[in-house]
Amino acid sequence: MDLGLLAFAGLCLEMLLAFLIEPLIYGKSLNDLTTSESIIHWIITGIMWLIVSYALIVVARKKHDFDVFSYKSAIGIKRWAFSLGLLTISIVISVMDWNGFKVVREFQYQGWLKFIFQYFYYICEAALFVLMIVFAQHAGEIWFGKSNIPWGGIFISLTWGLVHILTKGDLLVGILACLGGLLYGCVYIVCKKNLYIAYPIILLMFIL
Repeated sequence: MDLGLLAFAGLCLEMLLAFLIEPLIYGKSLNDLTTSESIIHWIITGIMWLIVSYALIVVARKKHDFDVFSYKSAIGIKRWAFSLGLLTISIVISVMDWNGFKVVREFQYQGWLKFIFQYFYYICEAALFVLMIVFAQHAGEIWFGKSNIPWGGIFISLTWGLVHILTKGDLLVGILACLGGLLYGCVYIVCKKNLYIAYPIILLMFIL
């Protein structure tokens, strides 16, 4: 679980950049950044998240003898169908949250240049986000001996989900984020913890 908390702390590093460093440099808030400043923010944050992700994967392998890529089992048609069903539910939740398709709304709002770099940022964020699920699931199974419970999803709901309530100031947004976190954790289990399958699906849930 310590690695899961470190992954969450890694995500929170963006707050240090957005609310302390950048205001000192630019003299403005994150929402007031120019196009070039926003792109720089996404690039720096994304690279920072990739570094943290790589470091945690290495530490997990060397210190805890846990390779996050060790699960490589294929999943059957039923699990594929279940995973796609969870993806569909996630998209429905996203549409409720964004009042439309997130990817379309963001493309319309950001324009193609900012859109490209923002989605690079999302890809990097999803990598660290998935590691939160992986490490929390591993810890939960060790502690409680239950492998069919989405411990990773519960962890996401209690961290990333609740943070949305505080940062967005909207209870409904926070509840939807908590529900989304549970769905992400379920996908990881349904995909037999195979990140080669689970990560692309969770990424789609994350960005669509």
